[in-house]
Amino acid sequence: QQLDRTKPLWELWVIEGLDDSGWAILMKLHHCVADGVAATDLLSALMDESETHEYAAPKEWEPERQPSPPGLAAEAVVNRLTSPREALRALQSALDAPGRAARKAGEFFDGLGTFRRFANSALESSLNGPIGPHRSWRWVTASLADVKKIRSAHGGTVNDVVLAAITRGFRTLLQSRGEPVDDLVVRSLVPVSIRPSDEHNVYNNRVSAMFAELPVGIEDAVPCLNAISRQMNELKEHHQASAGEMLVSLSGLAPPVLLALGARLFAGLEQHAVQTVTTNVPGPRQTLYAAGRRMRGAYLYVPLAGSVQIGIAIFSYAGQLTFFVTGDYDYDYAPDTEVLCRGLEEGIAELLAAR
Repeated sequence: QQLDRTKPLWELWVIEGLDDSGWAILMKLHHCVADGVAATDLLSALMDESETHEYAAPKEWEPERQPSPPGLAAEAVVNRLTSPREALRALQSALDAPGRAARKAGEFFDGLGTFRRFANSALESSLNGPIGPHRSWRWVTASLADVKKIRSAHGGTVNDVVLAAITRGFRTLLQSRGEPVDDLVVRSLVPVSIRPSDEHNVYNNRVSAMFAELPVGIEDAVPCLNAISRQMNELKEHHQASAGEMLVSLSGLAPPVLLALGARLFAGLEQHAVQTVTTNVPGPRQTLYAAGRRMRGAYLYVPLAGSVQIGIAIFSYAGQLTFFVTGDYDYDYAPDTEVLCRGLEEGIAELLAAR
């Protein structure tokens, strides 16, 4: 259900009475508050890194007074008045390094061009359609060590291996629906974190995106992985994520102009230009605890939007990689996500066997 718009856009629930005297923390967080990387930092801040963590004596807490609408408006005006200072700083930086500024501008327009190419071409399949109010939610687990073995044996990145396994899952799903897959691709929106490596515990949204075409027409696992690796390298060379990064980094300087640019960019977005979303969020490597209890796992649920009936989130925690598949439950074929999950498992097994 939608978060209560009269309150801050997050909820945190404690669920008791699970098996083996277990309990869970359910956190709902709007994407405008934090992206996946920031949410992982938030999770680490809420949890402990040791079973015997000692806590300081609690302090008396008093909330700040709730701001009034005029107060919020005044704060926005102050922020707007201070933004020219930031603009001058950015301009000075560009003047100090004109070569770098020109290069970044070239990357920006190169990336925008590839965005437009994908956005204006639709792909027809049963993966797109109307979305109802109900969802199916399943997950598949894999060893992060096995995924790294596949990467070492065949090249590419961990994310390439993940996308290859997902490609195998969609191939299995479409074949089960009786759809031809020869020379077919499934286009996925792939969110990309543009957060600097030294930026931690900053709860905001720093995400760009790339369009990846998953080659479900390739039957063999290793050639499929190789094709994905080549494609992702080409997308990086054409700076798709850089275009979004520049929009994000400049968003505090001229928001109306940039919002208009973004609107024009996606105004021609075909309804079926994207068939799925695959987001890979690196989670904590170490085991976490809460009140002395070990966190067994973290389970991601990503909402659906538009005409995309299936979305996949990947999360790693303490050596385990988990694929979470959200599907619409009300229309046509969408409930058969267990077929996709089975194909995904088979894809990982095939890549491991091919080492």
